[in-house]
Amino acid sequence: MSNGFGPEPRRPTRAVRVGNVVLGGGAPVVVQSMTNTDTADVKATTQQVAELWRAGSELVRITVNTREAAAAVPKIAERLAMIGASVPLIGDFHYNGHQLLAAEPACAEALAKYRINPGNVGFGKKRDSQFASIVELAARHGKAVRIGANWGSLDQALATRLMDENAALAEPWDAGRVLREALIRSALDSAEQAVKIGLPAESIVLSAKVSGVQELIAVYRELATRIDFALHLGLTEAGMGSKGIVASSAALAVLMHEGIGDTIRISLTPEPGQSRTAEVIVAQELLQTLGLRAFTPLVTACPGCGRTTSEFFQQLAQRVQAHVRERMPEWKIRHPGAENLTLAVMGCVVNGPGESRHANIGISLPGTGEAPAAPVFVDGEKTVTLRGDHITESFIALIDNYVQSHYQSKEPGHAVGDPSAS
Repeated sequence: MSNGFGPEPRRPTRAVRVGNVVLGGGAPVVVQSMTNTDTADVKATTQQVAELWRAGSELVRITVNTREAAAAVPKIAERLAMIGASVPLIGDFHYNGHQLLAAEPACAEALAKYRINPGNVGFGKKRDSQFASIVELAARHGKAVRIGANWGSLDQALATRLMDENAALAEPWDAGRVLREALIRSALDSAEQAVKIGLPAESIVLSAKVSGVQELIAVYRELATRIDFALHLGLTEAGMGSKGIVASSAALAVLMHEGIGDTIRISLTPEPGQSRTAEVIVAQELLQTLGLRAFTPLVTACPGCGRTTSEFFQQLAQRVQAHVRERMPEWKIRHPGAENLTLAVMGCVVNGPGESRHANIGISLPGTGEAPAAPVFVDGEKTVTLRGDHITESFIALIDNYVQSHYQSKEPGHAVGDPSAS
């Protein structure tokens, strides 16, 4: 039972292995993302996958929509292996996946997971046979499959049939509830069909994505009561910038607080010139804020007020956050546990000393009219007062020294997503 502060216990789901990553079965919630390059462009796609992996994406999905894209997949996987980027690749298939996987067996083998959309895997009489072809190939190659139903490509035949059945009821549901049920049934019926074809239930991940926060919560709450498959969470077409971040966080936070979800993606529309890695950072910060995982030290900083007319505390907070993110790949290997470090950069005497004492390392900078001195607190105790023009460098050095002295050097020994590594 939850203590009222932390999230509810995770819903029990089947463990699914995707390359070196485990989804479900009690493993930590896994972060994933997707490229937006032309997959046929091997160099550009390899570069973006590597960037996403370095940012912390534990799975990366790539579009496989043409014969050229399918032929490029094994080359991308080979280049990633050469640079040590051990990130499993997921193939995103729509309409012609059965043809591409059959025509390019090296692609079928190089991918760790196939994503099938039951709403457009095929239409009419071809739907079942084309779905079966992909599932049979997945079973033959020992690959996981995500059956991903989506509001924007809902199986219209199923939706129409459920609407007709609903209309005949003495107390019919409203149209929105019927459509949510159609989305859920699309995923569930497809999973049942996949198992009958021969795909192990332990190789199936389900998702049922919509673009509305309340609808997503309702769909996944219902879905979680009816299956024990691992669940992929994401708000489809979340949007750009703060809108996409807020909407995704609002929906996924509620579900994960209730113990629902085994892997997440924050589907942000990149702003012009913005790195694709932004969605990875948001996903990590969401999980860390909820207390489900730790990826990098996060900085507590005050918002500023009339007492903090200088921008120095903002600049310091920004420098510190950038520094720990930059060092985290090395710390993860050499100093495991450093991701749990708590830091505080405060702007004046009102809350500065108090917040600084709550952090592992905190600094209380002088506000307007205060003495030009910045006391530093380490594990609740004041240890030094910084002054002068080198406060930033001195504070960052204190952080580095703390990591060196408090987190023992150790080589990693567990696969990402292994419950024993959490």
